[in-house]
Amino acid sequence: MTAQLLNIDQPLQLHKVRRVLLVEDHYLNRMLLSDYLSYSGYNVQCLSEGSNFFSTIEKFEPDLMLLDLKLPDIDGYSLLQQVQQKPNLSKIPIIVVSAFAFKADQELALSLGARRYFVKPLKLKDLIIAIEEELTF
Repeated sequence: MTAQLLNIDQPLQLHKVRRVLLVEDHYLNRMLLSDYLSYSGYNVQCLSEGSNFFSTIEKFEPDLMLLDLKLPDIDGYSLLQQVQQKPNLSKIPIIVVSAFAFKADQELALSLGARRYFVKPLKLKDLIIAIEEELTF
């Protein structure tokens, strides 16, 4: 009976767990996003500041990054600019999640290489859809 329930004749389809680097200084936002992404099946590494950004990318090798623009030690625009100067990193999609709601902030982030821009508070389902779309390219 167990063999029938598991349908052993079919090969198991394993999928690669995608790694997401979350850079967010606000504790509650970081925990909420991290928990939701983990629940949605992603392997999440979190940073609360930008000081270890590049060493974390090197070790964790994220498939996608979520980046807040206002960090305690560096602004997200600088990180976006630095990522674009590194050919091996510029291919990693970056989605900005920020409280900066002005159109100029969005345009600047997108011109510096961000693929998408979400203003907080955001709909988590919309974020997951955007992540999935970015990871299918």
